[in-house]
Amino acid sequence: MDAGKFDGLSWVATSARRSDVRDLLHHASREGMISFAGGLPDAELFDLAGINRAIDLIQSRSMRRALQYGATEGQPGLRSAVAELMRRRGVPALPDDLLITTGSQQGLDLLARALVNPGDLVAIESPTYLAAVNALELARPRFLTVPTTPNGLDVDALVSGQARPKLLYVVPTFSNPCGAQMPLEARIKLLKWAADNKVFVIEDDPYGELRFPGAHAVPSLYQLASHQAGAHGWVAYLSTLSKCMAPGLRIGWMLAPATVLDACVRIKQAMDLHTSSLVQEVAAAYLQSGLMDAAVERMRVTYESRYRAMRESLEDAFGERLTVGEAEGGMFLWARFNDGTRTRALLSEAIRDNVMFVPGSAFYAQGDLGTSELRLSFVTNPPDRIREGVQRLRNAHGRLHVAAACDATVHS
Repeated sequence: MDAGKFDGLSWVATSARRSDVRDLLHHASREGMISFAGGLPDAELFDLAGINRAIDLIQSRSMRRALQYGATEGQPGLRSAVAELMRRRGVPALPDDLLITTGSQQGLDLLARALVNPGDLVAIESPTYLAAVNALELARPRFLTVPTTPNGLDVDALVSGQARPKLLYVVPTFSNPCGAQMPLEARIKLLKWAADNKVFVIEDDPYGELRFPGAHAVPSLYQLASHQAGAHGWVAYLSTLSKCMAPGLRIGWMLAPATVLDACVRIKQAMDLHTSSLVQEVAAAYLQSGLMDAAVERMRVTYESRYRAMRESLEDAFGERLTVGEAEGGMFLWARFNDGTRTRALLSEAIRDNVMFVPGSAFYAQGDLGTSELRLSFVTNPPDRIREGVQRLRNAHGRLHVAAACDATVHS
């Protein structure tokens, strides 16, 4: 060991991967940058007046309680408010069924620690939300990647395969990165397969509230499992206030079978004792005010108009060279170039033109996949900025292909 240099980091520390998406964020603050990269809600749509009212209420009525230690399971007021929110989503939930987490990302970490042993087989969508993989892989599992379709996880491929994983992680409603929504029939089939084969399902639902106006709502896996024989004990549900209230609060929650929930409570006690009491009290006051409904409706209407602007702009700019996915909610569009474009190379050119996206390979556990694909967030820019950003992307694409053609000529 060199003097003054510590090289005794743990396996967890040396195995933890940096996020490609988060590493891009330092470019987003550059002057004139149009970012389609981050999975960030539009801060201009945060209900500042309503949240400030909730803060004022806590300061005047219960500030001492908000500044005290709290129960690991969560503040009673927030658990009651979230249980009511879940019942309105059609999910039968009581306050005692809930664990409040520091964002739903902590819920993933807790479930990985509670359920996964080294060498266990864990199934994930391909492509998927890579921060979930980062959380799961610290438990040292083996991964089974399951292909996706325009309707999300390919349930038929999973069911017909020979492998029987211990755990499945899935985002069935407006998935990240693809924006897909799994149909009802596929959800029912997935739950039957999971119950028959004793596969535990983690359902991650950060985007379900962001359904576009008029779009068809599909029941969550957790809701369906509560009515499907044998399935209820095989699903945990995660959600968050990050997308519909504010991500800086770091408020999420978990619904799970009692034995799993109790294990996660004990692990969380060792991790952080409890999520911030002050933030929980503010979130509870805001939910109890009823103001979030109007705020979410504004997001739904605004995000749909931006989705349509982005989709139309991409189709106009690239035509048949780019296949653009569809979405009925959420925050993301998924697209694939059909002309040989490598999106990591395109990103380097695009940043020169002050526009950003995330290359598709960032969402595959195997980094050699998704090289012609990209994820674009449509929620943080108004339509005119979206159109300008797509035009910049088209210019970068054209420049990249001119350079490639010149290089091919030189070497021919």
